[in-house]
Amino acid sequence: MYYGEIITADCANGVGLRVSLFVSGCTNHCKGCFQPQTWAFDYGKPYTSETEEQIISELSKEYYSGLTILGGEPFEPTNQQEIVKLIRRVKRELPERNIWIYTGFTYDKDLVPGGCRYTEFTDEILDNTDILVDGRFVEELRNLMLNFRGSENQRIIDMKQTREKDEVILSPLNN
Repeated sequence: MYYGEIITADCANGVGLRVSLFVSGCTNHCKGCFQPQTWAFDYGKPYTSETEEQIISELSKEYYSGLTILGGEPFEPTNQQEIVKLIRRVKRELPERNIWIYTGFTYDKDLVPGGCRYTEFTDEILDNTDILVDGRFVEELRNLMLNFRGSENQRIIDMKQTREKDEVILSPLNN
């Protein structure tokens, strides 16, 4: 896996101060994407054990609320294997930190068994995600007034409740 950048003290991609990892590779190619350079799977730098150490070290500072993973596309099958390892480590070493993931895929269509981006790692990733922002960016539905998303079709999903109740439960942040 490659990544485009790591942003520290990020407050734009989730509630509170966050460490945000922008992974590379995306097949959605949404019209009006704010980072089309991340569509290439080899954009940026290789994600290594040193990269993971950098993320964990930064995230361990007491003022962080959590980790945000976005892209590119975290749920591209080639990215999921590294994403799941990072999430396991965050949950093991920093269990008080929450995890947000942004995806251009739709949770209840693409990330379920039989869905186009479902892999052997998907359930574990989703089970350990607190908030999932899902849906393609649709330029015609762009709305700068929305919390934590760019177009009106995108949803902020409370994944703990969604997984527990086996139905999509939207976060109050959707309002």
